[in-house]
Amino acid sequence: MTGLQEHTERWTVRTYEVDENAHVNNAVYVQWAEHLTARHAEATGFGREWTIERGGAWLVRRHEVTYHRPALRGHEVELTVRVIAVSGVRGRRHTTIRRGDDATLLAEIASEWVWVRLSDGRPSAVPREIVDAYRAGAEEAGS
Repeated sequence: MTGLQEHTERWTVRTYEVDENAHVNNAVYVQWAEHLTARHAEATGFGREWTIERGGAWLVRRHEVTYHRPALRGHEVELTVRVIAVSGVRGRRHTTIRRGDDATLLAEIASEWVWVRLSDGRPSAVPREIVDAYRAGAEEAGS
């Protein structure tokens, strides 16, 4: 983990993530981004248990993926997710996926998440603890 605002991990592309074109299937990039986001939330203390205790959950509203180069079976990839903003009922993150050996940009994913109440699935204000934590983290990163 590299901090509250940003989280980076590396792993190797697995055989089952590769499609008939011999590169990582497009849907896998989104799965990776969601997996990394969950790992980031857990690492910062705002994971699944924390959200359930507050009666809420994050749901994806939108992912926008820009593919630059393919990842291939056996490649090591480095993924970094960065919190861009958290306010109102929404949070925005940006994920980059790079080849591990030379940092070639493979894909970028802009994601928008919505905080919802577990009781009825309706959007609700993001808990103040999250908003304050990411605001403080952004201010520290800027100084």
